[in-house]
Amino acid sequence: MYSDKAPEPVGLYPHARRAGNLLFLSGVGPRKRGSKEIPGVILDSQGNITAYDIEQQCHSVFENVRLILEAAGARWEDLVDVTVFLTNMKQDFNVFNRIYAQHFQTNQPCRTTVEVNALPTPIAIELKCIAMITPRD
Repeated sequence: MYSDKAPEPVGLYPHARRAGNLLFLSGVGPRKRGSKEIPGVILDSQGNITAYDIEQQCHSVFENVRLILEAAGARWEDLVDVTVFLTNMKQDFNVFNRIYAQHFQTNQPCRTTVEVNALPTPIAIELKCIAMITPRD
């Protein structure tokens, strides 16, 4: 399943795949569709990160997850598990955790947050999500 609003995958994989009533999202970053723009990221001429704003990236990645869920017929409230990959846990976790709490006030899926050395594009956060789609009246 592909969303026509979320950023294009950086490899040969779908945005999401449904298995029964479970929806598995591929890793989702903060990029914008149709460009290589990454909100809050400043790159040098070699494409290396010189500065970034984790708050802007968090808001963007949550919006991208929402777009993929909606394209698959799911809602934000259907999320049951979120794995978070941060490239700088010490510097970014508190900001991320605060923004995460704003987005998950009513629905609180299970969550795991891990630090990774790098992500496939010059981003500081990526989410891997699972949603459970239930029939709606």
